Amino acid sequence: MDKRTASIARGETPTEKVFKNARVLDVFNKTFHTTSIAVENGVILGVGEYRGKKEIDLGGRYLAPGLIDGHVHIESSMVTPAQFGNIILPKGTTTVIADPHEIANVLGKEGIRFMLESASSTPLDIFMMIPSSVPATRFETAGASITAEDVESLLEEEGVFGLGEVMNYPDVLAADADIMKKIALAKGKIIDGHAPGLKGKDLNAYILGGVMTDHECSTPEELEERVGKGMYVHLREGSATKNVKDLLPAVTKANVSRVLFCTDDKHPEDIRAEGHINKNVNIAIEAGFSAETALTMATLNAAECYRLHDRGAIAPGRKADFIVFKSLERIEPEEVYKDGELVALDQKPGQKAKITRSKQVTDTVKVDVDRLDFTLPPFKGKARIIGLVPGNITTRHIIAEVTEKDGRYRDEDGVELLKAAVIERHKNTGNIGLGLIRGYGMRHGALAMTIAHDSHNLVVIGDDDEAMRLAAKEMRRIQGGIVLVKEGKVEDSLPLEIAGIMTAEDPAKVAKTLERMKTKIRAMGLSGKIADPFVPLSFLSLPVIPELKLTDLGLFDVEKFQHVDITFTKGEED
Repeated sequence: MDKRTASIARGETPTEKVFKNARVLDVFNKTFHTTSIAVENGVILGVGEYRGKKEIDLGGRYLAPGLIDGHVHIESSMVTPAQFGNIILPKGTTTVIADPHEIANVLGKEGIRFMLESASSTPLDIFMMIPSSVPATRFETAGASITAEDVESLLEEEGVFGLGEVMNYPDVLAADADIMKKIALAKGKIIDGHAPGLKGKDLNAYILGGVMTDHECSTPEELEERVGKGMYVHLREGSATKNVKDLLPAVTKANVSRVLFCTDDKHPEDIRAEGHINKNVNIAIEAGFSAETALTMATLNAAECYRLHDRGAIAPGRKADFIVFKSLERIEPEEVYKDGELVALDQKPGQKAKITRSKQVTDTVKVDVDRLDFTLPPFKGKARIIGLVPGNITTRHIIAEVTEKDGRYRDEDGVELLKAAVIERHKNTGNIGLGLIRGYGMRHGALAMTIAHDSHNLVVIGDDDEAMRLAAKEMRRIQGGIVLVKEGKVEDSLPLEIAGIMTAEDPAKVAKTLERMKTKIRAMGLSGKIADPFVPLSFLSLPVIPELKLTDLGLFDVEKFQHVDITFTKGEED
């Protein structure tokens, strides 16, 4: 601290800006009190009565620290980091901890460097975690890999913060040399976790391996055990998985300091319609938590977890990141400040995002459509069917009699099934995994996506082989995204030219296209139990989420952790 700073803090010298007449949240005591804050060079120098060269009267409105997303895959917004900032800053989020493992699965280090470059052109603070599990498993074909040597070099990059979610928890439990080397390289930094269902002594070993956080809790009991063993737990509210409401009953005055919020994966139209981290906060308020406590989880707790001691509170020495709003019943930011500068007003960003494109991250769909064969083999017995679970990314492993007529399939209950294909699209290997899906409901066409966690191969579902082929052909033409085919014609599409998972286009245009496509898919018979038609496809090929998945190498039984045949023969062990 120099003499001028000390003089401002003591009230002897006017500061650059004073924000007056605000009901300011004290996250340490969880109270609001009417006061002013002094800001100089983007930093809070004092809380109290001050004189400023510029004085901004907030008219008695509430003021709280900028919100923090503890774990997010920006790629799931389908726009670049620069565009992402323009979506979430108006919602009050000023800092995110981002894990770019989606683009890393496609392009490796080049993809991560693209994300770092794009992140530098937004006021949003984006701290990148180096993906630890690329590819997620050896049971699918990714476009690239991140080795321990890559982790070592990337940890030196500006903007890199720690090690991303350790998804391959079986390797941690087995003390596999590769994952343990990555964790050792990140010693002294934050190491994020991903351990759905892990408990007891296995959880002990996972934590002992070096993992500090988890965002995969689905029950209050899991939260209590993780917190009790020293972990921080994220309450997640994304487009696909929504855990906040279910986990809040386990949050108490005693353990609340170990709980924070995240979105993980959230689509742009959902962010625009319902909010970002402020949505998590509002769910907590609706559940009976005070606004003071809910906002503290979204600010101080996240800052403490990630050792960001320069933010998360309205206090001397903290960054002047804050939100201004009218009501404690529902947090809807009217003004958002980053480093003391207004970056969003009335839910609109304060600047246009920089368009970021690079030849190194485009032209990533390499599929010989003419070689594709969508024919399923004849069943020798009962068949394995992927059963969709409404509102969740898990699936059921269904075993039932299946009949086929004119290329269409039904199970023993007479329910129509769709054919599914996962096609390797990074190296043109010709790999194609085939299966059947129950619970989607679309008819007379096909839907294709290159958003397919985590390897992001080309996933196609449909009730007609030629429609599926046409969708794949169009996907190759637009080089990634979402394609809808109806009655033999390309009905609509969303090009995602960056790695097949993002675009540099305006987020508003992306959101509008997605909503239009949703309407069309619903008109084609989509099951009323499916809120978002894209989510089930995007997680169909992720072989670390129960129970039955499909990769480019075939059907995958997550419980057995091995590929299985689509035919289930009598006497086979289940």
